[in-house]
Amino acid sequence: MDTQPTASLSEVLATPAPIVPPANSKWYVVHTYSGHENKVATNLRQRIETMKLEAKIFDIIVPTRNTVVVRHGKKEDIKEKIFPGYIIVRMVLDDESWLAVRTTQGVTAFVGAGNKPTAISEKEVETIKKFMALEAPKYKAAFSVGEAVKIIDGPFADFLGSIDTIDEAKGKVKVLVSIFGRETPVELDFLQVAKL
Repeated sequence: MDTQPTASLSEVLATPAPIVPPANSKWYVVHTYSGHENKVATNLRQRIETMKLEAKIFDIIVPTRNTVVVRHGKKEDIKEKIFPGYIIVRMVLDDESWLAVRTTQGVTAFVGAGNKPTAISEKEVETIKKFMALEAPKYKAAFSVGEAVKIIDGPFADFLGSIDTIDEAKGKVKVLVSIFGRETPVELDFLQVAKL
């Protein structure tokens, strides 16, 4: 005999259904102060709730990607902003929703011609979302080709050289090191070299 509890009709009706964005909602790019994207998204979510705009503003995306950076000789996973100073908002554009977004603290403007926000396509947003979801963290090089560096780890520690190539995907650099009067390329991890 099945004794699982079943929800009563009043409980089912009391549960709010998720709001499905209507066909006339579009994605808009909003310019923010650089470095304030997450704060603007949080502020805007609070405004949507307090101003009861859930039926007009549906989704806010701060486009970020997982990246590995090397700081002070250690690898750190960070969420790097793909478009610093911009967030993407799905909304039904009217005077009320425009004003709510435009007057949110940290927002400088909508992207568009003059005072008219320009919508971006669903395809563009899907491309951004796919890029955000890419699994492999990407190393962010703090070096440039031709730059003089010091090797700080491994068999060539304390040697000086210059960067020949950078492989950001693998987090490796090829450094030209002078050994016995000849320049020899040595492949090293980002962690094994330091700027001079």
